Amino acid sequence: MPAPLRPVRRRAAAVLAVLAATATALTTTGIPAAGAAGATGLFGAEHRAASSAASSAADVYLSPDGDDHASGTAEQPVRTLEHARDLVRARTGHLTADLTVHLAPGTYRQSEPLVLDARDSGGNGHRVVWDGAGSAVVSGGRQVTGWQQVAARPGLWAAPAPSGLADTRQLYVDGVRAQRARGEVPVDLTVTSTGYTASAGTLATWRNIGDAEFVYTSGETLWNIARNGLGQWTEPRCPIASATGTTITMAQPCRDNSNKRVEFPDIPGRTVSMVGPGKLTNSGHASYVENAYELLDQPGEWYFDRSAHTVYYLPRPGEDLRNADVEAPVAQKLIDGGGTAAAPLHDVTFRGLQFSYATWLTPSSPGGFSEIQAGYTITGPTGWATQGLCHFVAGGTCPFASWTKMPGNVSLAHSRSIDFTSDVFAHLGAAGLELGTGTKDARVSGGIFTDISGNGMEIGGVDGTEPASGVQVTDNHLYALPREFHGGVAIVNGYTQHNTIAHNQIDHVGYSAISMGWGGWPDKIGSPATPNPSHDNAVRDNLIFDYMQMLDDGGGIYTQGLTGTSMADGEKVTGNVIHGQWGLGKSVYTDNGCTYETVQGNVLYGAAYANVASRHTDYRDALGNSDPTLVKDNWWEEGSGDSDNKGLVTTGNHIIAAPSDAPAAILGNAGLEPAYRGLLDRRIGALAVPEAPSRVGTATAGAGALQVTFNPTFADGGSPLLSYTAHVLDAAGHQVTTADISAADFTDRAHLRIAGLDAGQAYTVTVTATNAQGAGAPSLTSAPVKPGPATVLPAAPSGAKLRTSAHAATVAWTPPTAIGDSAVVGYRITVSDGRTIDVTGRDALVTQPSGKGMFRVIGGLAPGTAYTVTIAAVTGAGTGPEVKVTATTPAA
Repeated sequence: MPAPLRPVRRRAAAVLAVLAATATALTTTGIPAAGAAGATGLFGAEHRAASSAASSAADVYLSPDGDDHASGTAEQPVRTLEHARDLVRARTGHLTADLTVHLAPGTYRQSEPLVLDARDSGGNGHRVVWDGAGSAVVSGGRQVTGWQQVAARPGLWAAPAPSGLADTRQLYVDGVRAQRARGEVPVDLTVTSTGYTASAGTLATWRNIGDAEFVYTSGETLWNIARNGLGQWTEPRCPIASATGTTITMAQPCRDNSNKRVEFPDIPGRTVSMVGPGKLTNSGHASYVENAYELLDQPGEWYFDRSAHTVYYLPRPGEDLRNADVEAPVAQKLIDGGGTAAAPLHDVTFRGLQFSYATWLTPSSPGGFSEIQAGYTITGPTGWATQGLCHFVAGGTCPFASWTKMPGNVSLAHSRSIDFTSDVFAHLGAAGLELGTGTKDARVSGGIFTDISGNGMEIGGVDGTEPASGVQVTDNHLYALPREFHGGVAIVNGYTQHNTIAHNQIDHVGYSAISMGWGGWPDKIGSPATPNPSHDNAVRDNLIFDYMQMLDDGGGIYTQGLTGTSMADGEKVTGNVIHGQWGLGKSVYTDNGCTYETVQGNVLYGAAYANVASRHTDYRDALGNSDPTLVKDNWWEEGSGDSDNKGLVTTGNHIIAAPSDAPAAILGNAGLEPAYRGLLDRRIGALAVPEAPSRVGTATAGAGALQVTFNPTFADGGSPLLSYTAHVLDAAGHQVTTADISAADFTDRAHLRIAGLDAGQAYTVTVTATNAQGAGAPSLTSAPVKPGPATVLPAAPSGAKLRTSAHAATVAWTPPTAIGDSAVVGYRITVSDGRTIDVTGRDALVTQPSGKGMFRVIGGLAPGTAYTVTIAAVTGAGTGPEVKVTATTPAA
């Protein structure tokens, strides 16, 4: 049976307030409510009524308790999806009505995908409908049973691996994802040509070291948080091939693909891919090691000993493995559909189904997960030297930037008129849904995408084959993802035409919410963006918040490369409400080669660095113009004035001091339409404690005091976060004190201060998150810091600007480069009308070490009035000197 559904977060309070005020003006669209399925008997009254109303003597019935030797009627259902498919094939030649495949409530287990092709299509104007009525689960998992406590390991349980389980990367207990055992690398590592030399032979003593992998988490450098990986937007993983004594050999080709990416001989440091560095940064330092028995030390962690065919698990408080539903994914795909360009799969609907418990084993292979961006990877034995490097190196494969896409656990290509309606994609180990090459006129609506290891949904590709077109993605809720490959994106749209992504809610995601386009990177070396077939795509009326919760250099809506052939058919980004960005980036990010994009009528606030950016030169000619872009009539905080910067047109935008300053119609219209808002009340899996926070950093806050920051939890266990607790550890790993901060206060401040420590001792810190179910597992530990004195004040900020409207002004500045002996934790703004404004937040912390600008909006101003504003940086040593700026508000 499907795991119980779980309550999830509603939209932000500011949007809710406006929505409530305008609710009476909103009308429903007549779209059926998602997941509304009553049931009586095996198939339920609705199935029976639908069957008779639709004529269908040809309908096929399935039940988990059916028999594949049966006829497939309601009274004699078959058992497997494959047999149902074969019955459908025999009946589609002369359809006079839609043919429905009725799945009775329960779980349909797959060890291999259900393969569909043109023979499984509708016809004569009718469709084949696979209908689960919201109660059928298509599962690639195997139940793990027979749990016993492990002798001499208190709290640890073990069970024999079920038949058919040779390997997996995930385990779920009552629909809650368990954490594959992980921990700090227990030795110091020095990079070699084949891997590392370790400071001790510890890893060589571990059982099955060849199953472990190093994980390289990136993100911006902040305090003592290192930037590992292959760019701030990535988290590559490479398996360990072997460990002998102190010699650690990394698996190939992952090691070379992550360390030998070819560079231009005449441009030092610039990779030919033009995406990220040529080798793992920070001297190849691994953030942590994962998948080893020796790392099992926290409740909720698991390990699969493949050689002993045994699964180990440390239960969380309250879990009883004797009665729990423990699922180990076996299948790597649940549906593999399509056909050919000449004979596509067409006219098929998947309705009311839950797709769960599939894995993806490529990252466990020697190729690993050598990420480049948005879940795309460099693969193959010479990928580092040739893959996607068309025209730039001898033997480079074409087109440029055609790297390897993460597969979907539900995957279709060369398909026409395929609908996914009111489906759930959860507990999945790759991307959730892939609508690949040659997909035309597909619709995805009323769905839930959550607890997915990588990208939520992928549309089209970047390999130069037939683009996806006419895809409509509307009224879906995507949240709490990616859970494993943290550079993944909720919706990735490659080279496509006439696609619409509208009225979705995307929240609590680790990186960007929506990624559009590809191939614009050559402008980094003065070359034009890669030609591509994209045009007439629209991203409109989406509600996006609490995004980029783990990694940096992304956006709420990120676009790369040419979007059309003119402003008329270029990408349109309109009517979206985007707020609550944690990582450093932009609300709407127009990145390399982004050409012919219109950004109009959006509400954008709570960003770190910029609301809409950035400018790039159009190298398709030698005129030096900007990539043509229109930024018009948005409500934002950035406050940039009207201008025409050689084709980058900014006009008619409005400064807002609060969301309520924006039009209520835009706020109320963004996100799920009324008929679909019930999706926000559904839950997936049992309630659980939150996932651990990530990327913990510390800095001195004065003698005997520390500042602590971290990236927040975005998988909250189905219950809103209440608080975080910082645990201070001494050099021996013993806890010496703790400090709490509410989740709301941490969102506002992004740090907490802990005093009463010994100024001469080094401390590390872990952080736990708490909800109504309790406290989750601790984060990985921070690097050590001694809380020394903080006496030297920071320098003054620079570059202050005051961008005014009649009633509000955006004050912008550049953080100081000299910060004294303590980190910047905020700013103090004074206004000549007597106000003092304390500026806090994650952007106040991260913009200084990254050298990015800051801005805030000051509201409540009078028209036609001169104002003087000062800005000063705040550190553990106190408030530094001011920078001053004066401007006059225009008349009303």
